Amino acid sequence: MGEKRYQGAWIYAYTMAVLLLMGVVTGAAPKKPIAVPFGKNYVPTWAFDHIKYFNGGSNIQLSLDKYTGTGFQSKGSYLFGHFSMQIKMVPGDSAGTVTAFYMASEGSEHDEIDFEFLGNRTGKPYILQTNVFTGGKGDREQRIYLWFDPTKAFHSYSVLWNLYQIVFFVDDIPIRVFKNNKHLGIGFPFNQPMKVYSSLWNADDWATRGGLEKTNWSKAPFVAAYKNFHIDGCQSSVNAKYCATQGKRWWDQKKYRDLDDYQWRHLRWVRKKYTIYNYCSDRKRLPIMPRECKRDRDA
Repeated sequence: MGEKRYQGAWIYAYTMAVLLLMGVVTGAAPKKPIAVPFGKNYVPTWAFDHIKYFNGGSNIQLSLDKYTGTGFQSKGSYLFGHFSMQIKMVPGDSAGTVTAFYMASEGSEHDEIDFEFLGNRTGKPYILQTNVFTGGKGDREQRIYLWFDPTKAFHSYSVLWNLYQIVFFVDDIPIRVFKNNKHLGIGFPFNQPMKVYSSLWNADDWATRGGLEKTNWSKAPFVAAYKNFHIDGCQSSVNAKYCATQGKRWWDQKKYRDLDDYQWRHLRWVRKKYTIYNYCSDRKRLPIMPRECKRDRDA
């Protein structure tokens, strides 16, 4: 029996080592989200009749027509955490539409963390735009094509936000990292609690080919579907300046202060294969590379 146990342990150790080398297991991957019904953490914010509920509120759909879009927000405000939801984007001719999943604080000098999915004409790929605002300043856009059709099935979109970094994930693959570079005089969201928002709206003045492609209202209503709503954050009042459980949550631990080697490889893969715009590389707009770009390896 002892020999069998030894052999079993050796096989297990060998298997885990192979999986680690293959990148199947990673030490710093986000924990598996625990999904809860929409109504536990979220409420509609406008055009309530444009939100439909399914499976006891576990699934919802947002719709956009020529009269209005719609959206929702979290009940609570948060300082740091892990936030995710699964979305199936508007199918077909979605030019002019924007499906947004973002976090934002209040006020003119607000902080913000953005996912914006820009629709397109039938057969053309969606564009995913990300941005980070600190103290009311944004202009940090990055755009990528996704490596799959986001209208065919649900995919997970997540934000990991702690005192050290903000990481944007698509199906657990990091597509962007924004480090805390306050020692370089660069703002970082750390003391303004944010709510989580999502919306479906018309932005045909800029969203598709800079506004050249207008929304085809004959295709309305446009519908985006959602499920697996997840929030694991430090809930705070909007006036709180710190997280009461700082350093005690899983997303606060040392291994989540940076990407691991496996995640950096995937991030470089996204940059090389799918990035179509990066403000860090836009010398016409920014003749001098922003300092955070060098620090975050975003150049």
